[in-house]
Amino acid sequence: MLNYITHGGKKMEKYQIHRNIICIDLKSFYASVECALRGLDPFETMLVVADKSRGDGSICLATTPYLKLLGAKSRGRIFELPEHLKDKIIYARPRMKTYLEYTMKLIEIYLSFIADEDLYVYSIDEAFLDVTNYLNYYKVSDVELAEMIINKINTELKLPVSCGIGPNMLLAKLALDIEGKHLKGKPAKWTYDNFKEKLWPVTPLSKMWGIGRRMEHHFNIMGIYTVGDLANYNVNELKRRFGVIGEELYYHANGIDSSLVQDKYKLRSKSKSFGNSQVLFEDYYVPEIYTIILEMIDELTRRLRLAKKEGKTLTLGIRYSKDVGGGFSRQRQLENPSSSFSDIFKLALSIFNDHYDGESAIRAVSVSISSLCEISSVHQLSLFEDYEKIEREERLLHALDELKLHFGKNSVNRLSSLTEASTIKERNKFIGGHHE
Repeated sequence: MLNYITHGGKKMEKYQIHRNIICIDLKSFYASVECALRGLDPFETMLVVADKSRGDGSICLATTPYLKLLGAKSRGRIFELPEHLKDKIIYARPRMKTYLEYTMKLIEIYLSFIADEDLYVYSIDEAFLDVTNYLNYYKVSDVELAEMIINKINTELKLPVSCGIGPNMLLAKLALDIEGKHLKGKPAKWTYDNFKEKLWPVTPLSKMWGIGRRMEHHFNIMGIYTVGDLANYNVNELKRRFGVIGEELYYHANGIDSSLVQDKYKLRSKSKSFGNSQVLFEDYYVPEIYTIILEMIDELTRRLRLAKKEGKTLTLGIRYSKDVGGGFSRQRQLENPSSSFSDIFKLALSIFNDHYDGESAIRAVSVSISSLCEISSVHQLSLFEDYEKIEREERLLHALDELKLHFGKNSVNRLSSLTEASTIKERNKFIGGHHE
């Protein structure tokens, strides 16, 4: 039996924020770009973005909405496409530089309506716009402003758009995912007055942004099957079982989210740090994601060595795909400050393995190291470390640094860079996030 509670004097209203948030998503972005470049309608075209030259095992990065209706998976492999359609399908080789150029054009359109501080680019094909302070200026409602933006995207880029509007980022995102994607370019608007009738009946729970299948399974064991069940469950019990994430999902089920688009501009700690991040162009899982983490730690430690710095506090951030939502960011400290690849990579893996839910698709990774100090030739000795091996590794890494400095970042790479999961060679061609 469900452990329902009454909220009594604890009114949800006091947690509500009142903004006008527009969440925009480009339908089947890569496939839609390929259709736009060919003058085709993605709702009438069988097109898949996949490198057919790599064989039938090649991953399909995107399929048109029309092809999905005919039974194609969103992200399968070529051999999984419907057999009777394979000869009729257009196979578009992925063009990441082109897709990024289209993303930049989208950002230009957004910024023609609002200021940069009111825009949060969530992924290559999705963004949040806080239009609260622009409605009086344009003398329109949030729905009308959303329609203006959608029309401009349709006219200038020929791309299909889904849109959700809400009083906070969460409800705008849920309006998009649950209702907006079925409205053929019309905005879906959710409010604190109507979200319950739209959100609470939703089942299975994994349809709600932020809940994966594993969490859904745990909730089902507790008798929680709908979002409404979750919204009315005892929040203290949820927090006891799942920690902060249980409490957060409870408030999300009640439409509460205090995050702001402008939060990206919060002042960072004055303590200097090194870091890098990347948005992945396809879903990554274990073990392929280990290659991404390895390459990012490799680059991070190279920058530390070139700056003659060591760091002690490592932060690893993982963001799940937008279909699942959520992720984690966790911090741990090394025993001593270090710029050693093996030390820092080992710590990064321990953070990942302790906090990854084991099943969610990963779409973004960030790593950073702080608590920096100058490289020291003196370290605390340990009876369990092979110092000759450490010294050999340091000499080798410094030699590799010199080669990359003189002959380019792609002159020497780890063997893992030859695997399909690797992104290092492609990323090394970028300057400031764009192709050379």
